[in-house]
Amino acid sequence: QVQLVESGGGLVQAGGSLRLSCAVSGVTFRSYAMGWFRQAPGKEHEFVAVISWSGGSTKYADSVKGRFIISRDNDKNTVYLQMNNLKPEDTAIYLCAATRTVLPIISGVYEYWGQGTPVTVSS
Repeated sequence: QVQLVESGGGLVQAGGSLRLSCAVSGVTFRSYAMGWFRQAPGKEHEFVAVISWSGGSTKYADSVKGRFIISRDNDKNTVYLQMNNLKPEDTAIYLCAATRTVLPIISGVYEYWGQGTPVTVSS
């Protein structure tokens, strides 16, 4: 059974930082690119970042570039999202997802999804 379990969300003031984790089981982790998406109330999934299976390539949404860093540890089957200089507009449920497609930013090509972890940024 494939499982993606996010953790690390919470309430933080604007300008603060959070580190999200996503632990993956039930698949060969290093065969998958891993992405982070977010969903604010009443909105569609929004691409945040993606990292290749090796960790050597990444892509970011323009809205988070320079503030967020995606990384992975293939020995721990875990992907991370370091979020710095958080803004109120970053408030959302953050979800990780797995895909065998090369660095996609479209949610439809991701095969497996976690349940998400909430992030709230107060002004």
